[in-house]
Amino acid sequence: MPILCHPAVDVPEYVITAEDTLALAEHQHADHPQLALALRLIRNTGVSKRHLVQPIEQTLRHPGFEERNRTYEVQAKERVPAVVRRALGNAELAPQEIDAIIYVSCTGFMMPSLTAWLINRMGFRPDTRQLPIAQLGCAAGGAAINRAHDFCVAHPGSNVLIVSCEFCSLCYQPNDLDIGSLLSDGLFGDAVAAAVVRGRGGHGVRLERNASYLIPHTEEWISYAVKPTGFHFRLDKRVPTTMEPLAPVLRDLAAAHGWDASELGFYIIHAGGPRILDDLCSFLGVHPHAFRHSRATLTQHGNIASAVVLDALRRLFDEGDTANGSSGIIAGFGPGITAEMAVGSWVAAPTRPAPTRSATRQRIATARSHKAVGTRTPQAVDLWSLSPGTM
Repeated sequence: MPILCHPAVDVPEYVITAEDTLALAEHQHADHPQLALALRLIRNTGVSKRHLVQPIEQTLRHPGFEERNRTYEVQAKERVPAVVRRALGNAELAPQEIDAIIYVSCTGFMMPSLTAWLINRMGFRPDTRQLPIAQLGCAAGGAAINRAHDFCVAHPGSNVLIVSCEFCSLCYQPNDLDIGSLLSDGLFGDAVAAAVVRGRGGHGVRLERNASYLIPHTEEWISYAVKPTGFHFRLDKRVPTTMEPLAPVLRDLAAAHGWDASELGFYIIHAGGPRILDDLCSFLGVHPHAFRHSRATLTQHGNIASAVVLDALRRLFDEGDTANGSSGIIAGFGPGITAEMAVGSWVAAPTRPAPTRSATRQRIATARSHKAVGTRTPQAVDLWSLSPGTM
């Protein structure tokens, strides 16, 4: 079965803290009749900081839709390749071994998609399949995992690269003053993430079953209004109530696989906001600690849209104590209201015997001798792998 490997995630260098956000809201909207409510909602998000692709002074200015979309393209081309290289390295694959690229983003538009640019610039094969997904919002991270799973099942042995590029700050609209917009201004952050689903080999989450579900008649609850100034985010106050109808769907997916959704080994859940996580914990009957990775993403990065599930999954990998064979669930939620869900089992990395002291000395000596003449050899690469942090 396909394996979802260790994701790579990067956040931009410009940081805005919760205190900065509250101060800006008070300064810019001092005469807003619902300012107190907006400030309370922003405080309750649990977000301590977010990362932006531009300094806050630039972010707050609106140069027009054309210029913003140009910024999106420039920033994507600058930031995505390094994350893709790390994801490929985590999966121990070269670009030529990738058979399909799924690119998800709802914060900018390019045609041809960034997939074409990546194929031309990063050495992917010309026959690599392209699947850009632009209109699933935050659910797109889960959808990308599911479509990669489906592709690998349909084409055994194939490998699929998933890329999420979300620059939510480029959708800031200074003249949108409804409560939903003000809340969003304090919730969303920017990030780039990538991961590989391997058709054979690798370690991580073995994808075993997936499903999609749309809550009927909720398509207007999360939406974009497309205007001359760009994308205007619309968020209905009923969105936080959606876990009540979605929790049974998650239970049914796990049950169809013979599992109890209340007793899984890991949970990777889209962190749309704290109430989403609190309610789902309650409805599934799990301890809040089970959602620690999603909460950490929300606290440290804010809601990074389709990249949330990949960042939360990265944290699971980095924690490093998931037992081999542990069952788990991955779920992304977004416009529709749509849920994209998957269940799978943890496949631990094989343990490698530690090298003997004499073997290590020999490899160090070999590496030094090659370094002296300015060459790299497989032995030298192996040496670096013994010393994390040197690269």
